Amino acid sequence: HVQLVESGGGLVQPGGSLRLSCTASGSIFFVNALVWYRQAPGKERESVAVIISDSSTHYADSVKGRFTISRDSARNTVYLQMNSLKPEDTAVYYCNWVVHGVYEYWGQGTQVTVSS
Repeated sequence: HVQLVESGGGLVQPGGSLRLSCTASGSIFFVNALVWYRQAPGKERESVAVIISDSSTHYADSVKGRFTISRDSARNTVYLQMNSLKPEDTAVYYCNWVVHGVYEYWGQGTQVTVSS
């Protein structure tokens, strides 16, 4: 069984930065994709960044150039570096791991609030 623990959310002023972390525990032999989603109040959950098994990365247009997804395989951790944050980035952020071709796991969510 795999468990994901997120950390790093908080309150930040516009233009500031945060780094989210998502660490997996359990037996993981192959990761198909690592995804960061977010869900703002009254909106649907959206994918903001993904890193797939060939290490290629993809970003939503709204965060391109400001967010960076990365992975530390030795630590079973995925990060989301968020720079130049805007009020519209305010949301609960969730990590999602797709492993072994069929299993999908979610983190508990971490709140990011961008406000002056």
